[in-house]
Amino acid sequence: MKKYEDNARVFKALSDSKRLKILDMIHNEEKCACVLLEKLDLTQSGLSYHMRILSEAGIVNFRQDGKWTHYSINEKGIQEAKKILDDYL
Repeated sequence: MKKYEDNARVFKALSDSKRLKILDMIHNEEKCACVLLEKLDLTQSGLSYHMRILSEAGIVNFRQDGKWTHYSINEKGIQEAKKILDDYL
């Protein structure tokens, strides 16, 4: 049975150019929010907003290290996103 709301959350996460750029930046390695902020035209609250959407969709992992958050790709979430896309196409 398809979970339409969960599936829509994944599609929403992938439907923004800034979030796609973030995924490209963390594709090969974990990055600190401070590094992402240096390379993106976003405020800290703007980055937090986008990362929350990616995290809630299960696409991104995060961990706290002192005052900074570090982000990485959630491989299981990416595989699930691919499966969801395949189910519709």
